Amino acid sequence: MPSVIRTICQIASSLLICLLIICSTVVIWRTLSVQEQKPVCPIVGNEIAKPYQIEPIVGQGASIERLQKALSIRTITKAQGIYDRNEILHFHRFLRENFPQIHSSPIVTLTIVNELSLLYKINGTNESLKPYMLLAHLDVVPVNVEQWTVPPFDGAIKNGSIYGRGAVDMKSALMGIMESLETILINGITIERSFYIAIGHDEEGRGLDGALQISKYMTEQKLNDVEFILDEGLGIFQDMGGVNGNMATIGIAEKGLVYVKLSINGTTGHSSMPPKETTILKLSRAVSKLHGHSHPNRFGDGPERDFVQSLAPYVNWPYRAVYSNLWLFSYVIGLVFQSDPKLNALIRTTSAVTIINGGLKDNIIPNYAEAIINHRIYPLSSVAEVLENDRRLIDDDEINIETIGVPIEPAPISPHDTDSFGYQIIRRSIGQTFPNVGIIPGIMVASTDSRWYHNFTSNIYRFSPKYFSKKSISMIHGNDERISIDNYVRLVNFYQNVMINANQATLPIQIDACLANVYNLSYVID
Repeated sequence: MPSVIRTICQIASSLLICLLIICSTVVIWRTLSVQEQKPVCPIVGNEIAKPYQIEPIVGQGASIERLQKALSIRTITKAQGIYDRNEILHFHRFLRENFPQIHSSPIVTLTIVNELSLLYKINGTNESLKPYMLLAHLDVVPVNVEQWTVPPFDGAIKNGSIYGRGAVDMKSALMGIMESLETILINGITIERSFYIAIGHDEEGRGLDGALQISKYMTEQKLNDVEFILDEGLGIFQDMGGVNGNMATIGIAEKGLVYVKLSINGTTGHSSMPPKETTILKLSRAVSKLHGHSHPNRFGDGPERDFVQSLAPYVNWPYRAVYSNLWLFSYVIGLVFQSDPKLNALIRTTSAVTIINGGLKDNIIPNYAEAIINHRIYPLSSVAEVLENDRRLIDDDEINIETIGVPIEPAPISPHDTDSFGYQIIRRSIGQTFPNVGIIPGIMVASTDSRWYHNFTSNIYRFSPKYFSKKSISMIHGNDERISIDNYVRLVNFYQNVMINANQATLPIQIDACLANVYNLSYVID
């Protein structure tokens, strides 16, 4: 009998060794076979065709001054439906005065939607080409003036950067779009493919009065069939762990959003004779179950898988071996991701307790308490699934669970293969404008106005042509919001390239050997 056991152990050991050898071989082969994905470029004949580089008529200095002025207009959205109409109308006048070519061109029509939002249509010469859309919003979030080192509405320049609320989110992009179109029109460049510029006025209040109304108007007018949509979103990240160089991340998915209210009713009374558990205590027990990890880790199920696999060519060892072999390391990566709040947001529905209320006076037992939970919904989940999971976790019939506001389902995942026209136009425009960047798909964890246009096209992309570091990303809705002058110049050129590249009827012949730094475009400093 011992010899039989010994034989079985020897066979098992041999099989285990063989399995380890096979797994190691596969890991090494897959790791070494990963090739860096270079930005693709159009071909004319046998040569790489450089994109147009248009010299602005008024020079870089004037465009920067216009951004400074735009940042000085206090288009603040304080909450849903609460904004300053006079400041928004002031911004309308500012656009008309500073972009006269756009507002006088016979190929441009402007529709004011719901009195405060703007919809431009640029009519192209080729009606057979389906139009596309560029989205922006003119409003900004409130500021805590005392925590800024410069006045937040002066548009001041300091250490080579333009400071002001909206410098990142997202007046810089709005102004970049307008600068690009104005320059193209002035230079007389033919626009073949029609496109829309939709500018909402209350994105920071969920866009119910702005983007949603533009969407309804376009749907009513049967204008809701477009080739692709580009909205604000992910940017160019400079210091991602283990990554060689800068990574431009195009959002191909956007998480959903639902606000859940938990409430409980009880009996009031004097605090000297309390019950065993007050309403606040019962509510607190329920709230404690809805933390950042309360919904399941879904790593590997959705678009985060493409994000990691696309990142593999640009990372150092041992990251490359791990990222290129998700068949083996998915579970480990999922554990690593959930340890970082920024990465954790990519792999699950997140839960954040944002408001809690209860009690009237310090010596009265409260008869009512409530809490608000902000759920950002994983791309492959749903509002219904989130609510069901909350009920299962709380497991208390005394706690009322209801949604407030308008829940937003996760956006459909947009195509991003080599045949996806919108994705490749954006990818090419990034490569033409920003030197030495990798370009990969990613997930938008915050919400954008694109949520209201899901029925327009399956090709919705979210990208902000701005550099972000781990430190500077906190500027979004934070203090000392700013964009460097160089970054703003490139931002303008990016939108210019999008408008020109999108003129093509189909994607041109591509090569992958084109280097991004061939297209190091920027305005000449004046």
